[in-house]
Amino acid sequence: MPKPGKNRTSNSHLPELAYRNYKFLDSVDARSLRILAEFLEPQARLRRQGVLNTVVFFGSARILPPDVAVRNLRELERKHKRNRSSMPMAEMRQARQAVQMSRYYEEARELARLLTSWSLSFRNGPYFLVVCSGGGPGIMEAANRGAADAGGKSIGLNIQLAKEQVPNPYITPDLSFMFRYFFMRKLWFAQPAKALIVFPGGFGTMDELWEFLTLIQTGKMKKGATIMLYGEKWWKRVINFGRMVQSGTMDREELKLVDFVSSPTHAFRILKERLSREFALRPAIRRPFP
Repeated sequence: MPKPGKNRTSNSHLPELAYRNYKFLDSVDARSLRILAEFLEPQARLRRQGVLNTVVFFGSARILPPDVAVRNLRELERKHKRNRSSMPMAEMRQARQAVQMSRYYEEARELARLLTSWSLSFRNGPYFLVVCSGGGPGIMEAANRGAADAGGKSIGLNIQLAKEQVPNPYITPDLSFMFRYFFMRKLWFAQPAKALIVFPGGFGTMDELWEFLTLIQTGKMKKGATIMLYGEKWWKRVINFGRMVQSGTMDREELKLVDFVSSPTHAFRILKERLSREFALRPAIRRPFP
């Protein structure tokens, strides 16, 4: 028998607090809580880090750094010389194509470096404008890497996938996020974005591009972000915008929602001009020590 006045329930038998019940939090019943958490937790972290606005880089996760693409091609060429009859030529063509496409990795890296160096000079605060990517390899890695080259922060908005996508090593650790829901990840791409730079890519890249264009076209993004399609020749071969206008599914005015750019300096010049005009940005005045 318990002694009078003593608590009859030990701590080991106390019911679990709901917000510490991870089985419940991972259940269907708690989906709304998970969705809310994917809004509030990134918001709190971005505020703590002083991030106000972003420039988002989209593009293929499959585009390799130039040194990796060249090394892969050289290895295939050596194998081809040793065993010419069994080397599939399609594999060789693919490796050569990867070398050609790797220029986009280097150019995304350089553009991110230019933007970050410029951002670090703002009197508005060093993280007034921050490079943001999807956090994975390819063009995403190139963007985060370019920001790191300039000594600045960058964001990675990663997503849980059946085939796990590992965050690239160039993301600022405190700004590395993992999302369960695509639509919440897209919200954080869109909400702080002042510009979107879209490099060649596949389904994911196209999905993100069309969503941004739709939001701006329909006025859901009140202050429309600048949208740049990087690599004019590639984009115009892949998407026939002219045919969309001719067939009446798009107005010619709507083509003005995008800018075609083909070099880091060209893209940077447009962004610098537009964002400087929008925010009255000026470099910080560096005063000598007294």
